[in-house]
Amino acid sequence: MGRIIAVANQKGGVGKTTTAVNLAASLAAADLRVLLVDCDAQANATASLGFPRDPERRSLYSALFPETGFPLNVDELIQPTCLAGLYLVPADRDLAGADIELISRDHRESRLREVLDTLRESYDYIILDCPPALTLLTINALVAADSLLVPIQCEYLALEGISALLDTVERIRTALNPKLALEGIVLTMFDDRTTLARQVAGELRSHFPDKVYETVIPRNVRVAEAPSHGQPVLLYDVRSRGAEAYILLAKELIAKQ
Repeated sequence: MGRIIAVANQKGGVGKTTTAVNLAASLAAADLRVLLVDCDAQANATASLGFPRDPERRSLYSALFPETGFPLNVDELIQPTCLAGLYLVPADRDLAGADIELISRDHRESRLREVLDTLRESYDYIILDCPPALTLLTINALVAADSLLVPIQCEYLALEGISALLDTVERIRTALNPKLALEGIVLTMFDDRTTLARQVAGELRSHFPDKVYETVIPRNVRVAEAPSHGQPVLLYDVRSRGAEAYILLAKELIAKQ
């Protein structure tokens, strides 16, 4: 049965989508079958895999709201990508209104779980790219997930942000998903030349000694360029420091299972 991992951080600009896309790609490159679910109305993960905006293409919105004409077979939503073994459930602008529409629905926190439970058997990993805020879509992702992966940029207030997120996780574990675990914390956009980055990394490892990944994602131009080419960095420049780091992260994640 596939493992569902939500990639989330309430703070934006920490490499969340970059991590979701490139971790999913690196897992697929390890001969695993991987589904990336774009839960963000900005659809950055969708664009990062080379899918331009297309109003005719069905998205995650259709799955969350069956009355809009959701296909009888959920597989009709899934798109093959530029990398063998990696598949995508795309997002679109319709998701921007999903939070408001979900408020009045029954089982509003578990709609995504109901959709993904039908797909577990078909994939080794299902990676959820969450919005950069605590929205109903983010809550749906955390209710659906087995675990949470948190990308963190080593900067001021990083510890405060992770504390708030883990408080949210505890509330969801208590009320909605008792099996939700912290998969781990990934240090992103890391520049070991700065004292602040080293200090924050040290504090995170001190506070969460068993949860911070040994693999660190460095600041890397190739990682930043890859989305504009519609490719994960693994395909854009496999020899770059960024690609090597995400491959190592995938190996570390697999080894922990």
